[in-house]
Amino acid sequence: MTSANILIVEDEKKIVELLRDYLEKAQYKVSSLERGDEAVSHVKKSAPDLILLDIMLPGMDGMEVCREIRRFSSVPIIMLTAKVEEVDRLIGLELGADDYICKPFSPREVVARVKAVLRRANTGPIMEKMVVGPFMLDDKTHQVAVNGESLELTPSEFSLLRVLMAHPTRVFSRNELLNQVQGYDFEGYDRTIDTHIKNLRKKIAQKLPNQDVITTVYGIGYKFTV
Repeated sequence: MTSANILIVEDEKKIVELLRDYLEKAQYKVSSLERGDEAVSHVKKSAPDLILLDIMLPGMDGMEVCREIRRFSSVPIIMLTAKVEEVDRLIGLELGADDYICKPFSPREVVARVKAVLRRANTGPIMEKMVVGPFMLDDKTHQVAVNGESLELTPSEFSLLRVLMAHPTRVFSRNELLNQVQGYDFEGYDRTIDTHIKNLRKKIAQKLPNQDVITTVYGIGYKFTV
């Protein structure tokens, strides 16, 4: 199996060297950029398998880079941030990032997160196709359609919808969704699930306006209803 190609967009050379060392030891292929305004065109040309994207970058900040990449690609993105405010991390997720890691971080944790996100993006099929109401989810090709119209999702959104669709009307707690979708536990990550749910609802609403497909069960979590 070919190793995944990881693009690091980070202007601190010591961090790039450290991440490159650990990722290459984990058998990943690594490329890097120092400027945000070079990242979008690079992604269009090289199509990496995952991006580690710093927020504070020269040329174009990581938030804008993430926004621009999401206009044409669902490539997994992990944000690297030195900002401590939770709102900054949530903004990155709302823009379509799959995960975030706060500096300072352990390079081993970064490798573990990369593996988890890539596993979500390339997971083996639960079943070849699921059809629930107007939704069709093809686990083999990672495609989702609503009434025959394609629904473009990030890997995290796809995994979340797959879990919910596999058990219609079942109520999932945030921790259950976190464990099944993210693949690990981490303090504060219940807000990550909330943000992915918010993004997923927005995309579904474009296809099914005025229909509340993912229902909040207050004090417990979420369920899928059609």
